[in-house]
Amino acid sequence: MTPDKPLHLKTFLMIAVMIIAGPLGNVLLGKGMKHIGDLTLWPPAELLHTALKIFASPSIWLGIASLITFFVAYMLVLSWADYSFVQPASSLAYGVVALLSYLMLGERVSPLRWAGIAVICLGVFVVGRTNPRTTEPA
Repeated sequence: MTPDKPLHLKTFLMIAVMIIAGPLGNVLLGKGMKHIGDLTLWPPAELLHTALKIFASPSIWLGIASLITFFVAYMLVLSWADYSFVQPASSLAYGVVALLSYLMLGERVSPLRWAGIAVICLGVFVVGRTNPRTTEPA
């Protein structure tokens, strides 16, 4: 196995984690906040009550854990691959966001939005055919 193979495998695995964990975390936060309802910011006692409801929600905590997972994967992949590769490749998350929003939140996703997501994914395919590291390691 050449030295490039593990780089490619771990890069693509971490990008896959990013593509799943980021949108999942955002959708779980959205689901949790929709379950909480409208936020009341005044009087301060209501704000405290709302904050307690938010942090008692399992969806909120799962969303936070998922976003932390995304952030760790993002830091790791940026340590060994170029940003100009990672950022476009992670754009596949737009498709995952739409799919999860449809499945978990019951949101309607228009055909025009699906077409836009398909264009983004096509761009990701083009970027994915390049080498993840085009600069020399420091």
